[in-house]
Amino acid sequence: MFSSDSDDGRGDAAETVAFAEFETDLTAEDWATKRRAGELGRGPIFWAPIEVLAPVKTVGKGRTNLTLIRPTILQTDAVEPYAGFDLRESPNRNPAVSVHFNPGAYGATGVGTYVFTFAVEAYTRTAFSPTGYAGSGTVDAPGSIRFSGRRVITIILRDVQPGQDTWAAIEQTSGEAWSWFSTRISHPPLVFDPLPINPGP
Repeated sequence: MFSSDSDDGRGDAAETVAFAEFETDLTAEDWATKRRAGELGRGPIFWAPIEVLAPVKTVGKGRTNLTLIRPTILQTDAVEPYAGFDLRESPNRNPAVSVHFNPGAYGATGVGTYVFTFAVEAYTRTAFSPTGYAGSGTVDAPGSIRFSGRRVITIILRDVQPGQDTWAAIEQTSGEAWSWFSTRISHPPLVFDPLPINPGP
């Protein structure tokens, strides 16, 4: 549960990237399956994200913050601000983006499920290892994901206690140059199952 469901414009200034331009890694059918299986838990559904961290907004409420590991450039005055990475230029440590989140700082008063969505562009076929930490909860993330082009990488943290400091991260494991634009932290999306069509008598 959250103590307030008002939208105070959190993250609006940081959300300069149109997420519609990024290929999604989870379809509406995937979300519906997760909800039917009870994997997303109960809790409020909000249309607006809880927080958006980006190159122009690296710190949120409480201990919510961003860590960039081995970026090659941080361009904050571009039309789409971004952090650039390239494994070829960081042979001793894999480049990564890590987002730390404190639910209680945003009014959480009960166990919740949180979705971290990383907006990424890979200029050649690049592999990432998504990971996370949910305390006594669970992490739902692909073991590895490989693609080129604009895409989002989704990590779900389930059954997170309100006072638990959590994190989600993507780490480059192969490939060349890529860019990270933002990470949205939100509740699971609202998914409607299609109503059965009654052909009549």
